[in-house]
Amino acid sequence: MIPNDPLSVSPLSSTAALAEDGTEIARSIEVAGQRMRAVKDELSRLVFGQETVIEEVLITLLSGGHALLVGVPGLAKTRLVRAMGDVLGLDDKRVQFTPDLMPADILGSEILEEPTPGRRAFRFIPGPVFCQLLMADEINRASPRTQSALLQAMEERQVAVGGESRPLPHPFHVLATQNPLEQEGTYPLPEAQLDRFLMQIDVRYPDRDAERRMLVTTTGPEDARPRAVMTADELIAAERLVRRLPVGESVVEAILSLVRAGRPESSTDDLVSRYVAWGPGPRASQALMLASRARAMLDGRLAPSVDDVVMLAPPILRHRMALGFAARADGVTLDDVIERLVAPFR
Repeated sequence: MIPNDPLSVSPLSSTAALAEDGTEIARSIEVAGQRMRAVKDELSRLVFGQETVIEEVLITLLSGGHALLVGVPGLAKTRLVRAMGDVLGLDDKRVQFTPDLMPADILGSEILEEPTPGRRAFRFIPGPVFCQLLMADEINRASPRTQSALLQAMEERQVAVGGESRPLPHPFHVLATQNPLEQEGTYPLPEAQLDRFLMQIDVRYPDRDAERRMLVTTTGPEDARPRAVMTADELIAAERLVRRLPVGESVVEAILSLVRAGRPESSTDDLVSRYVAWGPGPRASQALMLASRARAMLDGRLAPSVDDVVMLAPPILRHRMALGFAARADGVTLDDVIERLVAPFR
């Protein structure tokens, strides 16, 4: 840690002191934002053409949440997660989800041992979920039972094995991936479980210039190595500071109006009433509030704006809404609906 750095001064014990000094809080937020922008720059050096994805993942982590990355194979999703663990100083692990994966393969299990002759005892062997950054690769290929085990850990930050609850490390974040093309032999996540993810981040193809740089850089004699920019304790401190950013009344009203407008029973928009089967719940409002604060910090601002709400609405709402049959028949997509919802706030 850096001496006299407000981001590295015992974030767990200094919260009360910061609450008494608004200037110190502002300085701490500025330092945290600078450090997170350094993280973003380092990740952009390693993963090409995915600046928006990197930003949205960092916003998810600053908000204390989990992200679902949806994209075809080969778009550097795994590389991004592994690099993020190194750059942020987190203990990261990866699990390849398959149809035969069992909950114990993720959570861990108890084995019967005989440490001394005539005496037997159970010993718990932790699974890969006991880490700070877990990549759940192709999460929709595992059975619903295995998916539920992981999603429960995401929600409760603990696992129950052998009748005993065991807390997970702090911080704990899950970055799950999903292939939108191959759906044969998969188990799509139910909507109630998708709601556990703060964001659904669509990973798209890089542009031509980024792909050119990727070709030259990654096929040479040496591959770029990630450099540590932050520590786990500093990330925890930044997460706590995000919740201290003030939010103006206009932002609160924009979030409430936007989310409620996406519900058919309370919307005055004919497009929503006609095509949306069900809309986002209150968890979407909470996610927008936290993510808007995190985006402001990442941009070096001390308070979020309505523009933050508009920019973050698609990744936060797209997995919390469902279209009816009429939408499919008329070729209306969720992106069309979300764009209609945010249009009044642009």
